[in-house]
Amino acid sequence: MPITPTKKIWMDGKFVDWQDATVHVLSHTLHYGTGAFEGIRAYKTPNGVAIFRLKDHMERLLRSCKILKVDVPYSLTELCEAAKETVRVNELHEGCYLRPLVYLGYGEMGVNPIGSPVNTAIAAWPWGPYLGDDAVENGARMKISSWSRHHPNAMPTASKTVGGYVNASLAKVEAILAGYDEAIMLGPDGRVSEATGENIFIVRDGLLISPPPSEAGALRGITQSSIVKIAHDLGHEVSFEALRGRRSVHDWYCRRSRAALVGRRSSRGRWQTGTDHQGDYHHVPPSGAWRTPAVRGLAHEGLKFLER
Repeated sequence: MPITPTKKIWMDGKFVDWQDATVHVLSHTLHYGTGAFEGIRAYKTPNGVAIFRLKDHMERLLRSCKILKVDVPYSLTELCEAAKETVRVNELHEGCYLRPLVYLGYGEMGVNPIGSPVNTAIAAWPWGPYLGDDAVENGARMKISSWSRHHPNAMPTASKTVGGYVNASLAKVEAILAGYDEAIMLGPDGRVSEATGENIFIVRDGLLISPPPSEAGALRGITQSSIVKIAHDLGHEVSFEALRGRRSVHDWYCRRSRAALVGRRSSRGRWQTGTDHQGDYHHVPPSGAWRTPAVRGLAHEGLKFLER
């Protein structure tokens, strides 16, 4: 999806012009993938633009780097303030997407990253529905990928690692070339893990069910925890259960911080799921479970996690 340029990008403590935010071609992360990032949405509200669970995202970024043995030269508070200032400087009054990134720069070569300089950047730009307006209205078509999610001992699935997303990219391309919008990935044991960039929920008999991230080899989602909290606040029951890839279910949903709930369309086999990477909580497509109070209530209560 094409990027809409903005004015400035925060790089290592200062703002640089968008076109000047460059790195050396021999930067370590470009070759070996050691680095971590986050994807965060900011939304327009009556009181100004607000960022969705900013502190939680930055905490996860720091945890990811800790897993990768990368020492970030900025504190949690500094990263959060830098993200807010990035939105302000670029005058993104209608909301935006933020991409914080910690990467290893120029200086060392080889699989051993020790000694490489640690660089940090935060960019922000307008980003509409990730899967397009049609997916917002009608749900997305999804298939089970032939690519399996990483085993946790092969790639740290608890870290949002730069190089780890090659796995997701392969599944995404496979789905698109087959005529689908998104892929559902299974773990090495055949159980449902996640989509290429989202955790998964199903709605069955009024119950929200999601695979347990630690067992499924999925990233522990921030929006996933928001949905669980809102569901409990609204009196709905949530269960974390292992799901098999060919299990017949009612309605499926995907979500992540750049994602909101959306109704499912058709999928290969017996899967029925939907996804949307925009944060428009008020689009209600015409699929059964999406009209139920459980799912509708989650969508309309989601803004409680915004912070300014």
